[in-house]
Amino acid sequence: MTLDQRTREAYEVWHRDLPVDEEADMPWHRLLREHLDLPRDVAGRVILEVGCGRGDLSRWLASRPVPPRRLVAADFAGSAVSKGASFARRRNLGGIDWEVADITRLPFADNTFETVLSCETVEHVPHPERAFHELARVLKPGGRLLLTTPNYLGPTGLYRLYCRLRGRVYQEAGQPVNNLMMLPRTRALARRAGLRVTASDAVGHFVPLPARPPIELRFLDRWRFLTRWFALYSIVVAEKP
Repeated sequence: MTLDQRTREAYEVWHRDLPVDEEADMPWHRLLREHLDLPRDVAGRVILEVGCGRGDLSRWLASRPVPPRRLVAADFAGSAVSKGASFARRRNLGGIDWEVADITRLPFADNTFETVLSCETVEHVPHPERAFHELARVLKPGGRLLLTTPNYLGPTGLYRLYCRLRGRVYQEAGQPVNNLMMLPRTRALARRAGLRVTASDAVGHFVPLPARPPIELRFLDRWRFLTRWFALYSIVVAEKP
């Protein structure tokens, strides 16, 4: 059995036990919406959301007053795609093409999409750099990529180190692949894929505690121009020249 097959089977099981977020209101969704330009990025556009999970963000996009001209929601796990499509049908929400696809080997032609979105995905694939090159490949010249991923250049990253020193495996909600991503690395991967980084941001400051919920320091988000480099939920916005 290959690594990809093992990873796919693990995510099939992982998604089966998770609920649908009807409001698309996770911290990374809120951060992405801050940077999403609805007239430029969504209205009448050809959009790919890759790593769509159970389709929370794609359903939100399809329900905009001026929806995308074409919207593809793709995920590695068929169970996630099935769950998202079923939920959309129950809500009589159309306008979404649901696909099973690997972010490191996307089944789309070059220069297909005007906007590409990816939330909390590149940290869960064996080769994030391949994912960035694929996202850049399918993006049209002049199109925008909005990508969120955890930023471990802060207290949560120190907690990962603490777990490693204690011989424990750090996991994000039990996911089988958990790469160490940091905001400078995410920016660098986007640039290496041939994209021009136009913005980066991050929110969410936590003090992890062993065997206890982390303490959130919300006041630090008031000075994001300084504290974004150490916040957990990060976004990079990039354009294809």
